[in-house]
Amino acid sequence: MIHDRHHTIIALTVRPPCALTLTFADGVTMPLDLAPFANLYPALAALKDPALFATARVDGLGGYVIWIDDDLEMAADNLRNMAVEQSGGIGNERLSNWMHKHGLTQERAADAVGVSRRMLNYYLSGAKAIPKTVWLACLGWEVLEELHA
Repeated sequence: MIHDRHHTIIALTVRPPCALTLTFADGVTMPLDLAPFANLYPALAALKDPALFATARVDGLGGYVIWIDDDLEMAADNLRNMAVEQSGGIGNERLSNWMHKHGLTQERAADAVGVSRRMLNYYLSGAKAIPKTVWLACLGWEVLEELHA
């Protein structure tokens, strides 16, 4: 069961040919154009079919958008991350990938960007938007690490 309101879809609008408007339980509504992803990933190529795309629906718990049962579905957390990135924000997966790339624990990552571990966890879970200043701190930390290597 999905417990995170920010990762629970409560409403969906299909916008042909290949876009959605998603409303999450925390009150945030975001547009998402899936055409770039359908063109990039073979597993999503079927979404380019307007008739299939129009069948998009939210599962009973709000955790997925489904087109073909057990074959073509996308999780709410991934959709929200994609929508945040597409709108110019910093998605939580980008921060998680940065930590993984550098082998950082949550404690070291929080220290590196100047936030508390608790705030870092809010960012990593997607519960709070990642400020651009935090992402810039990540990039600055990377440059400093390269200079010291």
